[in-house]
Amino acid sequence: MTRIAVFNQKGGVGKTSTVLNLSAAIHMDGANPLLIDMDPQGHLTEIHPNPPPAANQSLFGFYQDSKPLVQLELEWKDLGWLIPSHRELIKVDSIFGKGPAILNRLKQGLEILEKESPPRVTLMDCCPYLGVLSLNAIFSADLIVIPIGSDFLSLQGAQKVENTLRALEPVLKKRVERRYLLTCFDRRRKMTFEVQEHAKNYFGKEVFETVISENVAVAESPQYKKDVFQYSPHSAGAVDYKSLLSEMIAQDLIAI
Repeated sequence: MTRIAVFNQKGGVGKTSTVLNLSAAIHMDGANPLLIDMDPQGHLTEIHPNPPPAANQSLFGFYQDSKPLVQLELEWKDLGWLIPSHRELIKVDSIFGKGPAILNRLKQGLEILEKESPPRVTLMDCCPYLGVLSLNAIFSADLIVIPIGSDFLSLQGAQKVENTLRALEPVLKKRVERRYLLTCFDRRRKMTFEVQEHAKNYFGKEVFETVISENVAVAESPQYKKDVFQYSPHSAGAVDYKSLLSEMIAQDLIAI
């Protein structure tokens, strides 16, 4: 079971779109991934056809009431399974602080879940700030995907993530695998290619060759509670996310 955290310390870079559409690509390849919405804003959860209204039916129930993760899973047709978010998740930092026990809480919960479930890929949609929830995802992840929204503020956010990951290595006692993904890639703008060049110079071979094009279908599909493959299967966005999955498989970053 591969655990992938999608994180950048800047919003609007395509974290939720990447979790949604990469999960859809995995499902189309014959697997049923688990999506975990770790952002109190709950954008991923809002795309689900029937998100739960109660906080204790969401990931908050895992932290507040120690509910097993398996009890919080929602089936998501054509995608897999979702552990939803709730706005109450914003309280996790203030309630639990940042001690070792809380930072490993999700990792321990996933280890229990994996013993009870068939092998599958888990994708975590992180909030855009470094707190208990994002650290839980980092501590439990096998791979961190950092989207860069083809602008210099997004690149700076990715550099902050890199610095954070380096600082955490003595605590984690390992180097967490990471990859950088250019999103909102507009080939009409010179800045897009400048950001790509800076990213490759800074992060080297950890930048995916696949880029996610600026695409109307990717932007519009959540409005209709669909992934890009359901909404516009022949769009550039659908092609890009399928290519991303192929590149990840080729690099042995993910097994389906």
